[in-house]
Amino acid sequence: MPTVERENIGLLTDKLIVKIKKEDYFPSFEKKLKEYSKTANIPGFRKGMVPAGMIKKMYGAGIFNEEVLKTVEKQLYSYLNEEKPDIFAQPLPLENDMSKIDLNNPTDYDFGFEIGLKPVFEIPDLAKAKLTMHLVDITEDMLNEEINRMQLKAGKMTEPEVIDNDENVLNVLFTESDKDGVAVEGGISKENSVLLKYFTPKMQKELKGKKAGDHIVFQLNKTFEGDKLAMMLEDLGFEKNDEEAAKKYFKLDIVKLGLVEKREMDEAFFNEVFPGKNIQSAEDFRTALKAEMETYWSSQSRNQLQDQLYHLLLDETKMEFPESFLKRWLQTGGDKPKTAEEAEQEFPGFSNQLKWTLISDKLIRDNNLDVNNEELKEQMKLEVMRYFGQMNMGEDMSWLDSYIDRMMKDEKQVDATYRRLITEKLFGWMESQTKPKEKKVTADELAAMQHNHQH
Repeated sequence: MPTVERENIGLLTDKLIVKIKKEDYFPSFEKKLKEYSKTANIPGFRKGMVPAGMIKKMYGAGIFNEEVLKTVEKQLYSYLNEEKPDIFAQPLPLENDMSKIDLNNPTDYDFGFEIGLKPVFEIPDLAKAKLTMHLVDITEDMLNEEINRMQLKAGKMTEPEVIDNDENVLNVLFTESDKDGVAVEGGISKENSVLLKYFTPKMQKELKGKKAGDHIVFQLNKTFEGDKLAMMLEDLGFEKNDEEAAKKYFKLDIVKLGLVEKREMDEAFFNEVFPGKNIQSAEDFRTALKAEMETYWSSQSRNQLQDQLYHLLLDETKMEFPESFLKRWLQTGGDKPKTAEEAEQEFPGFSNQLKWTLISDKLIRDNNLDVNNEELKEQMKLEVMRYFGQMNMGEDMSWLDSYIDRMMKDEKQVDATYRRLITEKLFGWMESQTKPKEKKVTADELAAMQHNHQH
């Protein structure tokens, strides 16, 4: 009978030695050989009448190897199912000498496999975590800025005759030149669109009154400042901090002028922004928009708190890995084989991801977090309705239930929805265990925090 011996060969790494005897595999080999002789089609012989010696000579080695390996694999997975070691991935075969498998000399064989064991670890007490809930107050300036943006977005583009407004859009041609406006041979020439307010105050004053067909000559660093200068340098093909390029002269030809006429604050505009709410006054519109902005920034505050929790658990949870095993697995476990160098390079990011998976799985398991079928169906309904948005789908929505039933038969769809919901539940549970201090921040400050940490 086949046996398995286990020994430790490194940190969280064990070796399994599967030992098989001749009697474990040879009877099945002989049986398979007889089956081949009954079905083999060989010219010159009637079906089922091919001599056993010829079958053995032609197919014996392949059948013999296959039966030996099948016996080893069966015993390996029987052992894993019975002993249930908590392992990563699948066992990796060690260097087994396949040349010793000899049809003409059937004997006992040993096969080695390496397994990587999952670490035992403790998760820090979230109740003691020092966290901060960064809150954004919606100010009148923020509200006015958002309304102005929405009015411009829904506005109508016009073509004024002259530049007379900070919001004028200048469609221009930049041509690299000398200080007199003579084009530099082989220099840069590029069309662009620039808002008047992006220029320096002095240049804005000079440009006002100009019209299509006019031109000016300027130096970049005396015409744009700060982030606007960096933006223009990049648009023209330079590095954003290129000080020498910033001193270059350009001739600017005004090709065309544009101006967006802001949308009127009327009922039609209110209903386009908030369909179905029947908003009739600017005051009610501001109230509804402020509530929407508060909801948005509240969710961003929670996202940032969750980011803190993610980093806290990754940084404070002490965990070791069977690195050698996992790097070997990285080389062979994907769709395409990787070199040892590629596996080494990928390992830090991979181990972080693996660490988070172990932490989250433990929290979900220890706290009995789960998603049932009704929750899955309800989430799918919400996603379908969100997909169709404000489309008028009529009063008869009976089709939706059968549509969701079909989605529930799609394993990939179910798995993706489950992962979203269980992640929401996990972070919701983690938040409930904490007592973060509150801190007021601006919208820009909170946005910068989120930009620096995306997961």
